[in-house]
Amino acid sequence: MKGVIDFNEFLKKGIVKKQSPDKSRSKFIKKESEMSFEGLLERIDKIGVNPRNSNSIIKDCYDIIFELIRSKMILKGYNSSGFGAHEAEVSYLRVLNFSEKEIQFLNQLRYFRNGMIYYGKVFDEDYAKDVFNFTKKVIRKINNI
Repeated sequence: MKGVIDFNEFLKKGIVKKQSPDKSRSKFIKKESEMSFEGLLERIDKIGVNPRNSNSIIKDCYDIIFELIRSKMILKGYNSSGFGAHEAEVSYLRVLNFSEKEIQFLNQLRYFRNGMIYYGKVFDEDYAKDVFNFTKKVIRKINNI
């Protein structure tokens, strides 16, 4: 897996475009992420993390994190689309002053999530727990920005 390139490269390539900030759309996406996280918390509280739901939890965490990143990008007037859009969103974490370790973890999660969706990869509950804990950390950090 290759490293994450600089966010400005995605702008140059046209994967990320500058647009007018959209506060209402940003707020809506953030609210959706919050509701998804609340639902995930309820599910984990009631049934826990197990081999049958590990992939589902990982995918939900992925969606929650990327919605939060998108919300921040839209608020600042950025929109990513097309091939490389999710990698651009990972790269945006540098703009938000996340550590390289956090960026690499999210990039790995992006890669693994694609493996689940396109190649039938199954992950264990330990990785799902790591992703869930990472998600809680990202939520706190992004909400404090």
